[in-house]
Amino acid sequence: MTNTSQTIPWGLLLTAWLLALVSSLSAIYIGEVLGQAPCVLCWFQRAFMFPLAVILAVACYYSDFNVWRYALPLAVIGSLFALAHSLLYVGLLPQPIQPCTATGPSCSGARMTIFGGLPLPFLSLGIFVAIIILLLEIRRRISS
Repeated sequence: MTNTSQTIPWGLLLTAWLLALVSSLSAIYIGEVLGQAPCVLCWFQRAFMFPLAVILAVACYYSDFNVWRYALPLAVIGSLFALAHSLLYVGLLPQPIQPCTATGPSCSGARMTIFGGLPLPFLSLGIFVAIIILLLEIRRRISS
């Protein structure tokens, strides 16, 4: 006898969508309400997170558990930008390619932290990785 809750990954899909939605709404809030302009790498991360919120919402509506096929590439590319941004933040990438400079918005200040000091690039990376894990688990469950 097959347990339906294990084979149909509703909770996983819903969780992935909620992560993307809250992340997107938070980015809009930080930029538009708090007035903190995003740096170049923040914009690239938004360019991959915002569509994920829409794609995963449509997948939830249509019960499309094959969403991993087209959402996973967006999440992986977004996570690579978030990883690069995180490495820049901690200083592991060379200074010449740093997008957070004096000529534009900076993500290195205290204003770009949340939850008592968690830098936004790290939070973005964590959200992308969580979505990737959820999508891979959805793939695993529908394939078995």
